[in-house]
Amino acid sequence: MCGRYAASRRPEDLVEEFELADTPEPSLPPSYNVAPTDTVYAVVERVPREEPDAAPVRSLRPVRWGLVPSWAKDPGIGSRMINARMETVADKPAFRRAFAKRRALLPADGYFEWYGEERGKKQPFFIRPADSGVLAMAGLYELWRDPAKDDDDPDRWLWTCTVLTTSATDELGRIHDRMPLLVERERYGTWLDPQLDDPQALRELLVPAAPGLLTAYPVSKAVGNVRNNSPALVEPLPVEESPGPGDDRALF
Repeated sequence: MCGRYAASRRPEDLVEEFELADTPEPSLPPSYNVAPTDTVYAVVERVPREEPDAAPVRSLRPVRWGLVPSWAKDPGIGSRMINARMETVADKPAFRRAFAKRRALLPADGYFEWYGEERGKKQPFFIRPADSGVLAMAGLYELWRDPAKDDDDPDRWLWTCTVLTTSATDELGRIHDRMPLLVERERYGTWLDPQLDDPQALRELLVPAAPGLLTAYPVSKAVGNVRNNSPALVEPLPVEESPGPGDDRALF
């Protein structure tokens, strides 16, 4: 699964990578410890409501991590919907409509996974692109209408998202058996296209990260506390704290 990630880039840093038409104001602060229910950025393509015949516009939207289906009675369900398994996403009622029409890209620096069996002794790893580029995680987004708010309330619509996951491959599978699905740059447009709704064609767009694309290294256990949030969380452990021979953390 993907339960924590880092996203420190500013909107202006993402414009060229995702060919954005606009970005939100004010911008979100950088986060090195994104946790479920936090507000994050999602790249989406939508037809302007005031111009139904216009082409979709690609933009950066702040959304809450943890998808709330449109039919949900309250938004609390979102905390259990941070990930969607690619193997079943087209069939699950909570994700089916979003997979068909509301797909997103979730920009990240990298994500965290914990290795080990014993509670309290698991070692966190940070997994990021080997070239330090942007990680474009495949996601879905949904809009939930708050029945308690008036029609003219700007907060009546809650935007939420989820991260699509798949089986982890190669060395990454030794840390955790699941990982986020990534979208290659040349496939951004097709993945985001709201007109594409064929499940098989969509599945073929997404593949696990190619060998060598990602790198992983142990980081401080401080990331386990959501109150901790600084660049130090994504730094490799100092040499004196790094795992030695025979240590379960010495995977790479």
